[in-house]
Parts: sequence; C-alpha cells; structure tokens
Amino acid sequence: MDNELPSISILIPTLNAEKALVTCLESIKSQKYPKEKIEILVADGGSTDKTIETAKSYGAIVFGNPLKTGEAGKAVALKHAKNELVALIDSDNTLPDESWLTLMVEPFCDKEILGAEPWEFTYRKEDGYITRYCSLLGANDPYCHFTGVYDRRCQLTDLWTGLKIEQLEKSNYLEITLENQELPTIGANGTIWRREVLNDVLEEDYFFDIDIPTRLVEKLGKFKFAKVKTGIIHIYCGKDLKSFLKKQRRRIDDLFYHGSLGQRKYKWGKVNKKKALNFILPVTLSIPLFLQAAKGYRKSKDKAWFFHPLACWITLIVYSTGLLRFYIKGPKKPDRTGWKQST
Repeated sequence: MDNELPSISILIPTLNAEKALVTCLESIKSQKYPKEKIEILVADGGSTDKTIETAKSYGAIVFGNPLKTGEAGKAVALKHAKNELVALIDSDNTLPDESWLTLMVEPFCDKEILGAEPWEFTYRKEDGYITRYCSLLGANDPYCHFTGVYDRRCQLTDLWTGLKIEQLEKSNYLEITLENQELPTIGANGTIWRREVLNDVLEEDYFFDIDIPTRLVEKLGKFKFAKVKTGIIHIYCGKDLKSFLKKQRRRIDDLFYHGSLGQRKYKWGKVNKKKALNFILPVTLSIPLFLQAAKGYRKSKDKAWFFHPLACWITLIVYSTGLLRFYIKGPKKPDRTGWKQST
C-alpha cells in the first residue's frame, strides 16, 4: 500500500516564522505517510529569528529567498522540488490530523485530476477570534464572500463557493471541472498539484498560488480538480486587529503592484461591477452585515461572528483608499521590513 502512495514535496515560504513553523512542521512530522516519500523545502526571506534553525531541525532543506515574499518563496522552492506532487503549505498552516496527507493524495489516483485542496478551514474554539471568523466565513477576505469567489465552506451558505461550478460527488472528495469562467480563489493553504503541471505553467521567479488555475485554464481549456472533504488550520491573525488591517493593506497593494507589472493572472476583472456592488452596498448600509453576523451566530454560537461588520468596514476602507492611492501615486512596491508571521 505504501509503495503505491505518491512522493510529495512540501513547499513552505518563511520570514520570521519561528513559532508558527514549529506547529506546522510538527503536524507534518506526525503524518502517517512514508517519511522517505516526503521532502520539505523551505524558502526563507532573511529571517532574523530562529526560523532557519527550526526548519533544519525538522529535516527541511532551506533555500534563500532574496525577494522575501511568500509568492517568491514558493517559486524558489518549486525549482528544487523533485517529487511527483507539490504541496503548497504556508508556515501558518497546520495539518489537522495524522491522515491528512493520505486523504489529500487519494484523488490523484485519477490521472485526469491535476490538483486537490481541502474544502474548508478547520474550526477550533481555542483560536483567536479573527482566525475563527475566517474559518466560519470560509474566506480570509470578506470581499471574496460577497462576490462569491471564496473557496472554502461557509457557515452562512453551507457551500464551498458561491460560483456555479460543475462538480461530481466522490467518496472523500468533490470532483470539479474548472474552465474559462469566473474561478474561485483556489490555490492557497494546503493545495496540492502535480509537479509536472506546475512546471509547465510556471517559469518565472514569482507566482501567486491563486493564479495557477487561471494559467491552467488558459493552457488547457479546462481541467479536473478535487475539493477534498477535510480541512486545514490557518492561523490568519490570532487576536491582533492591527495584523488584519496590515494584511488587507498588503493584499491590495500587492495586487496593484504585481498587476501593473503584468504578473497577476487571476482575472479579478471578471468579478464584475454588479458583484462589487454586492459588497459595497451591504457594507455601506451596515444593517445586512449585522443580520449576517446574527445568522452566523445562530448556526455556530461563536461571538467571532460579530467581527464580521468591522472586518467588512475595514476591508472597504482599505481597498478604496488603496485604489485611490494607486491612481494618484502609482503602484506601491512590496515591503516586508519588520515582517513577522502571526502565531
């Protein structure tokens, strides 16, 4: 049985992620999966804490990432990957149980399936309220929820996306078909791909994980993907509201900067004006936000839902000012000075 399991290269970009990385690597170490079939490749952006020492203590191979960002780090690590499958796991990700890898590779028995991703964020009561909120919403960005492009199960809708996607129920996963249409933001936090597929569509030194499906659709026309019935733990911000604000600013600034260089492939433009209004109007009116928070609380009895209005207001303000700044001053170059991974 073990001989039939595919080999996996786990790619982890890091920057001052010592504490988060320990938890991540412990969860990988605990997997009931042949150790000789796993390689861990860490691309570090110049950590000044013990990130590199920690990575090496778990048997990871560490490479330098001079561009510092996670997107550049994944590109660095991919160039050194040798195994059949490539798992994109961030340092703030934790595999929720010891059979996670085994379950996640099951869809690859079908040669037509090119990638697989957990269908939800694992919810844990002990996490900070922002992380719990993101797990319940099924997205790290409320804008994705209102426009329907989210890619993890949402407690408000009981769906893993708000888009109409062709899907076929399998035993432990949903087989979905992605084609030339508006796509979910698939690709981050525990997504696994066939290595040769990534090598065919990724040649530069910088790539965004959610751009991968768009690249594949452009190359192939359509392809099959699996949404596996499991979760992944993603420590987004803990209890730090400043971190949430900082991450939203970084998200919009990076989008405009890399978009101006022609490096972005995910077609945010297909999230049309009508869908953008689906976000702007409820946030401006505010009452729909409180109704959604109340609905979420009735379903899961977690006060983290009441962060929902604040998260939406912050996002609207940050994205609006980011757009205005872009048109007045031009794109802002990414800066990771003083960056530290949330724990």
